[in-house]
Amino acid sequence: MSSTPDAIVVGAGPNGLAAAVTLARAGLSVQVHERNGTIGGGARTAEVTLPGFLHDLCSAVHPMALASGFFRSFGLERRIDLVVPEVSYGHPLDGGEAGIAYRDIRRTAAQLGADGPAWMRLMGPLAENADRVAQFAGSPLLRIPAHPLVAARFGLRALEQGSPLWNARFRGEVAPAMLTGVAAHSILPMPGLATAGAALSLGAYAHGRGWPVPIGGSQAIVDAMAADLLAHGGEIHTDSEVTSLDALPPARAVLLDVTPRALARIAGDRLPDRFRAKLRRFRYGNAAAKVDFALDGPVPWTNEALRQAGTVHVGGRREEIAAAEREVAAGRHSDSPYVLVAQPSIADPTRAPEGKHVLWSYTHVPRGSTVDPTEAITRQIERFAPGFRELILASSSRSAEELAAYDPNYIGGDIAAGAADFAQLAARPRLSLNPWATPAKGVYLCSSSTPPGPGVHGLAGWYAARRALATDFGIDSPPSLG
Repeated sequence: MSSTPDAIVVGAGPNGLAAAVTLARAGLSVQVHERNGTIGGGARTAEVTLPGFLHDLCSAVHPMALASGFFRSFGLERRIDLVVPEVSYGHPLDGGEAGIAYRDIRRTAAQLGADGPAWMRLMGPLAENADRVAQFAGSPLLRIPAHPLVAARFGLRALEQGSPLWNARFRGEVAPAMLTGVAAHSILPMPGLATAGAALSLGAYAHGRGWPVPIGGSQAIVDAMAADLLAHGGEIHTDSEVTSLDALPPARAVLLDVTPRALARIAGDRLPDRFRAKLRRFRYGNAAAKVDFALDGPVPWTNEALRQAGTVHVGGRREEIAAAEREVAAGRHSDSPYVLVAQPSIADPTRAPEGKHVLWSYTHVPRGSTVDPTEAITRQIERFAPGFRELILASSSRSAEELAAYDPNYIGGDIAAGAADFAQLAARPRLSLNPWATPAKGVYLCSSSTPPGPGVHGLAGWYAARRALATDFGIDSPPSLG
């Protein structure tokens, strides 16, 4: 172990590793400390049900893998195998009807009937500029957008879909349900500006670049970053929990992939009382509860097109999903919950023995819930895939409280590391042009609790590292990552 590294990163999730890679590529000596025995944070893969079944423990499908500015600079798609399903996501309705979001937006619109032209008008200009949407959505809200026209188009559509006018352009039920299923990723009541932003940005990537599935699991993403870090002289120390900055060796910069609450505790009196109080006021959102299934065959969706979808949003009509999310926001468990499902083994047969499948799922619950979600999720999938229950060979569940124990950044089971509503996306964790810096010299926050917020994209770590390079090391030009 280097006794006096130039920089230290606390936490080996995607953002922490992105920060470490950026610093090491700039020629600095870098140490990474991870409390768990394996790296990855929200991007780990393991056998949790039966031997030979590889499950993603948090994230499974990665809309930002091809769209994130960091991953594009890093050349992720050249480092690992990514499969982009023809169907980015599907949305079943009762009676066998379903919305199918093909990568080809025209094919998607064609199956929406009378709402097809409205879908094209809403999503077409964003899908055509998916990379520019990603640049806008992946930047702090206080920044002047690099592409003002794209940002204006995005903003006007968000105002519409984030207001009571969200049904105005549609005549049927399928198109609104499809948008709502994507919007619900944000774990917030709908309609709202933040939920609309999630629906439009993720929807643009679905048609513009697709939602990739990594071969071998999400662990492949962090393993690629770790390999690059080690190749450039970095060190990774697992089972190395950091409870105080005073326990670390001297370094000119320390970047923490932790929540604001943890930052206040770890930095202690190095931070002014007023700033620590602000960190403690940072709000955490409601939670996810997760179930992984080992299956004897593919999910028997009533609508067969769903069997080719990497992701399926389960919950029925727009009004049903909005009602379920309102229940969660009110601190109650919904009787008909929204369920996010991923089917990675349809794209990656290495995840399960021949003829078998893995299924990834989570539902939304109140923060701190101790309820096992297995039956609620099974019942909701069975609603649109009769016979699903009989295919289950084994399952492994985590309540919201258990997710929080697994990853301390998921406070109460909040996988977004802080409520991602509009106000807190602008002030994350505070209103600033440099939200990653702290009043303590050389101390930075680089987690999903900073811009641009939740997701496996590496952007928060990348931005924080670039700030540290400029401020603490006089390196103004970002290093090449390719």
